[in-house]
Amino acid sequence: MTSQNYEDFGGSAGSYCQALEELDSYLLDPSLNLDNYIRPDVCNQVTQFSVQNYEQNCAFESSTVSFSSNGSSGTQPDYLSDTTNNDVCNNCPLAVNRVNCLTNVENGKLGAVKPAMQSSLGFDSQIMDAHHQLSVEFAFSNQVVEIVRRRNLKEMLVACARAIADNDLVNCELLMSELQSMVSVGGEPLQRLGAYMLEGLVARLASSGSSIYKALRCKEPTSPELLSYMHLLYEACPYFKFGYLSANGAIAEAMKNENKIHIIDFQITQGTQWITLIQALATRPGGAPQVRITGIDDSFSSYARGGGLEIVGRRLSSLAKSCGVPFEFHAVAISGCDIESRHLGIQPGEALAVNFAMMLHHMPDESVGGIQNHRDRLLRMVKSLSPKVVTLVEQESNTNTAPFLLRFTRTLEYYLAIFESIDVALSREHKERINVEQHCLARDIVNIIACEGIERVERHEPLGKWRLRFSMAGFNPSPLSSFVNSTIKTLLENYSRKYTLQERDGCLYLGWMNRDLVTSCAWV
Repeated sequence: MTSQNYEDFGGSAGSYCQALEELDSYLLDPSLNLDNYIRPDVCNQVTQFSVQNYEQNCAFESSTVSFSSNGSSGTQPDYLSDTTNNDVCNNCPLAVNRVNCLTNVENGKLGAVKPAMQSSLGFDSQIMDAHHQLSVEFAFSNQVVEIVRRRNLKEMLVACARAIADNDLVNCELLMSELQSMVSVGGEPLQRLGAYMLEGLVARLASSGSSIYKALRCKEPTSPELLSYMHLLYEACPYFKFGYLSANGAIAEAMKNENKIHIIDFQITQGTQWITLIQALATRPGGAPQVRITGIDDSFSSYARGGGLEIVGRRLSSLAKSCGVPFEFHAVAISGCDIESRHLGIQPGEALAVNFAMMLHHMPDESVGGIQNHRDRLLRMVKSLSPKVVTLVEQESNTNTAPFLLRFTRTLEYYLAIFESIDVALSREHKERINVEQHCLARDIVNIIACEGIERVERHEPLGKWRLRFSMAGFNPSPLSSFVNSTIKTLLENYSRKYTLQERDGCLYLGWMNRDLVTSCAWV
């Protein structure tokens, strides 16, 4: 076992065995209901703002596509397109900005996997002939045959991932051919998630073949279409509002006595997060402070907006003027990997706040071989600026250093909770639900499953690991105000009772049915 994998399992043989049991738990008796196999915990904490104002003034943020912001997804399959792009995952069979090329949106089912692998993925005919010869010469394993007989979708998905991990093409082919008739982008939450998980498996398998061209291309939605999909997800689920409200509350609390405030947002996207904060600062007794926001951007946010950061600057400046808040916007259109302190325009006499909202997990760290550890570099750089407060909002998932099979099962459990929550908010008949899931979630799922190394940009870590990183950079935790907790509780009253909110060690955890999904905390 590599030291990297050992660290992910907790560094002990007992933890490793426990991780293996986590995988083996999917191979259960068919009488058990695996659809309910979601067991992690939940916790949370919050900050205060007018939920009503927030609901009225927030348009959905383009950063959080799948809770992230790198790339966009495809719309309708377009196998004939050969356009190229500069996606982060250039060598992945599904470019990071394109996804779901196997999904037939019209009839709600994936196309046949074998033809997809042979034609769309470009398998060399000689390789496929040899592959089918192997199918004839070697019997499928008894365990896989039994799994197929039980037809438990979750169990079959994990078995297929295991076959790919073991380079077992014979059993992989059997499982894929069966799975393609069981998944559907228009079905139950597990069926819909399974469609994208299967797509990721097909893409991963394709990337391991020497004669496979890695260029499935799909049409991208227009900027207004993509924004409408993200806005719908924003309104349907509270994950993003939870993150923005809690971070804003922490900043407002830290800056309550400051007259000159500088906020650095490392993923500003549409700038939606700052609407309620500007409005709140406008009502401060004694008059509003001077506010300057430095917005850092990436290429995907620019695409989703339909233009550069000047769009965000105009929007926030107009709002601040109407509220009587002295305001300045500083645009920094640079990737987080290239940001240096000289880009941030720090000025003496300003109280500094730094916001990391669902952004740091995109930064490569020490586990990505040969690449600089930008994740920790950014934290050390921010610490050198002596900020009054740093806010962190991240998905509570553990996929960064996990080996492929464990990463697959964790992704399956995490996103199943997301898909279940969407199912409650958007009916199966909702005409845009498929587009929301396809364009706002599927891209990240495929990236986690199909890509490795620098090509994998979705690298989530649980709060425990973020704590270690912040502590190593010299930060101390700053418990969130009780006002935040009460505000988030009020917010959740507008959503399903299956959402859970808990506070633990000064941090907030938002979950679905006792499964932690998003965490928020502050540091000084």
